[in-house]
Amino acid sequence: MTVRVLIVDDSPTMRAILSMMISLDPEIEVVGKADCPSTARQMIKELNPDVMTLDIEMPGMDGLDFLEKVMRLRPMPVIMVSALTAAGAEATLKAMELGAFDCFAKPALGFASDRSQSLALIEMIKAAAKSGGHRPIFRRHSSNATQVKSSSVSSSGYRPKPGSIIAIGASTGGVETLLALLKDFPENCPPTLIVQHMPPLFTTSFANRLNRMCPPTVSEAKTGDPLIPGHVYVAPGGDRHLEFQNAAHGPRCILVADEPMSGHRPSVDRMFLSVAKNCGRRAVGVILTGMGQDGAIGLKAMRDTGSFTIGQDEESCVVYGMPAAAFKQGAVEVQLSLSKIAARALEACA
Repeated sequence: MTVRVLIVDDSPTMRAILSMMISLDPEIEVVGKADCPSTARQMIKELNPDVMTLDIEMPGMDGLDFLEKVMRLRPMPVIMVSALTAAGAEATLKAMELGAFDCFAKPALGFASDRSQSLALIEMIKAAAKSGGHRPIFRRHSSNATQVKSSSVSSSGYRPKPGSIIAIGASTGGVETLLALLKDFPENCPPTLIVQHMPPLFTTSFANRLNRMCPPTVSEAKTGDPLIPGHVYVAPGGDRHLEFQNAAHGPRCILVADEPMSGHRPSVDRMFLSVAKNCGRRAVGVILTGMGQDGAIGLKAMRDTGSFTIGQDEESCVVYGMPAAAFKQGAVEVQLSLSKIAARALEACA
């Protein structure tokens, strides 16, 4: 079945680049290209697309305002195409809160010749179409960044085991999934490492957003950061992997410049493998919603070394790809709905 895509962007050059990238796959058809929300609105009525790509900044009505109206009046899978800037990252995170399926970094001129990036966009569009616009229930209750930090687990009644650690991997759908998960972590949670597939610069804004809205202290990881209770470390997007390292002065984060693993950098597999090697049975591994198979090999290594491993169940996933791959490899000890994962991970480390 052909996936019908509507491209919405005020730049004719960008519309052409995106169309060229998408057209590499014969199973996807670009049925329309709109230069503004008013034109897009009419095209949605006439063409009934399966997926829409949407620019954030456009004349007349910006992408966020238009997305809010689409999600309220005609819900559909929407992929935000955003510039790699701090402002673009903040706007994209807001779009995810409003119900966008995923984000894709706006390509530069000549970028369409990068086949790997074209394939990444194609995979994202197909996953969006397959989801049919399905969003987990927690999205209906997304909160803004002014919300006071709170947790269902009392810090005064929780004590993590010395040396315990939680490692979490996520991709498509992970932005709001991780927010929902970490809201249930206490202020003194075990040290927690996160790899969320996101473009460079986006992870800085993402970590800041989690820090504003969740009880633990959340920051973008840096080489040498000590792993201490109450802190969550988000792998920076870009050209380095996040790993766990035992050092003479205690466990630390380390960022390693190396080739992509499982198609990603940072890679969930790379992080999980480092935890398996250095932490073993003191660790808990969690694999959340996402496309592809990144994390399956590493989570299996964690389970083989005695770590407790959790996979998000299909019903609560935006995309049941990474958890499914891990489950098929025997890497997952227990599958749980999103609402139960935090409590079970914290219990294993208590």
